[in-house]
Formats: sequence, C-alpha cells, structure tokens
Amino acid sequence: MKRLLLFAIAIHIAAGNAFSWGNKGHDTTCAIAARHLSRKARSAVRNLLDGKTMVYYAPWMDMASNNIPQYQNTKSWHYKNIDEDETFDNARINPDGDILIAIESQIATLRNPESSDERKSLALKFLIHLIGDLHQPLHLGHLSDYGGNTWKVTFFNTDTDLHTVWDSRLVEAVHNWSHTEWAEELDTRNAEEITSLQAGTPRDWGRESYEIAREVYRATPQGTDISYAYVMKWTPVVERQFLRGGLRLASLLNEIFK
Repeated sequence: MKRLLLFAIAIHIAAGNAFSWGNKGHDTTCAIAARHLSRKARSAVRNLLDGKTMVYYAPWMDMASNNIPQYQNTKSWHYKNIDEDETFDNARINPDGDILIAIESQIATLRNPESSDERKSLALKFLIHLIGDLHQPLHLGHLSDYGGNTWKVTFFNTDTDLHTVWDSRLVEAVHNWSHTEWAEELDTRNAEEITSLQAGTPRDWGRESYEIAREVYRATPQGTDISYAYVMKWTPVVERQFLRGGLRLASLLNEIFK
C-alpha cells in the first residue's frame, strides 16, 4: 500500500515538472534524428505529422499529459522510478505504466498494419518525446525522491533540485545554443561510430540511463552546491545523451518504416 501511495504521489509531482530534458533537449534530440532518417522514414514521418517536423512536436507530450484530459493517463509514461534498494531488472512495475512499457506500446502501434493513420500519428508524437525522456538519466531515478524532484541542491547558490538541474540547468550552463546549433555541433560521428551508438533496444538504453543516474546520485549528495567543476564534469554526459537519443530515434523509425 505504501508503494502504491508513493506511485500516486510521484505522478502528481511529475505533473508539476512539465518539461523533461527541457524543450531544448527534446528539440535537439529530434533535430539530430531528422538528419539520419531514411527516405522512407522521412516520408512516413512527414505524412503522419501532417507536414510538420519532429521538432515541432518534440515537447507536445509534456503538454498533452498535463493539459489534455484524455491523455492524463500518460503522466507515468515519462519515467521509470527505481529505488536505491532495487535494480533495473527487479524494480517494482508501476501499475499505471512506465516509459519502457509506453515506448514498446508505441512501437507496436506503428508497426501494426491494422493501426489507423490517426492512431499511428499519436503513437509517433508520443515516441519522439519518450525516446528523449529515456536519455535523461533522472527519468530513471529514485521513486523515494521522485526522480530527483525532492533531492535538494543549489545551482550556483540558487535553491533547486537535482531533476531540474539535469532537465535544463546543465544544458544552458555552458552553451546558449539553439537546437539547430546543438545538432550541428554534436552530430559529427562517422558511420561506424553512429552504428555503435545506435546498437541495442530501448530496454538496453533505459538500463544505460539508469546506470548514469546511479553515478549522478553518488556524485551529488543532497545539499550539494553545484558550480563550475560539476558543470564541466557532467556537460559531456548531457551532450552524449542528446546524441544517443537522436541517433537511436532515427534508427527506430528507419526500422519501423523500412
């Protein structure tokens, strides 16, 4: 009963933290993905999004989960909370769903030839956001602190929480770039490196983010005053997660629409 109550509270708190990875992170992930779509995938995406780009819909799911009544059930889809006494593989399953369940469901819808274009369009809007969230490590954070939302720290002497630091503060701390500039600067790997980064499944990528989250918690005790040294240490990780998310989203879509 206590764990179910915590899940309910976590959903409530997640609703207040509306922009996971921040808009900049989601836009960058989609901008990188767009650069690697096959011809067939690019055409399918354009048709399902009614001529709009993935970047246009990158933050849409955050707003839908919190503001459109018919999508209120998707609030728990943005994360998978794993407490310190659990592992990625034995963590309690949220009865309302989680990010990995949601990703697998959207992929199944997009692959299903019986799915209507309307249903596929919705699944695509969800998927392009969820792959971004999957690469924000605190979306695989502790249930006890709601993915870092109640893990109090300061950022250059300003009170905040660990989740907010990783959503947006680190992203903007070093580079005040547009999402197109982020994509241009990060997407520089050769074909062999890209293939390596795209390897695996969403579950593998979730486990990878979970391991990063464990390192983040160890490096950031509650009350930490985050300053230049922390930003310099972790900014490359943020950049790598942006790139991984974009390349992997493209790989998924290329496979789905091949």
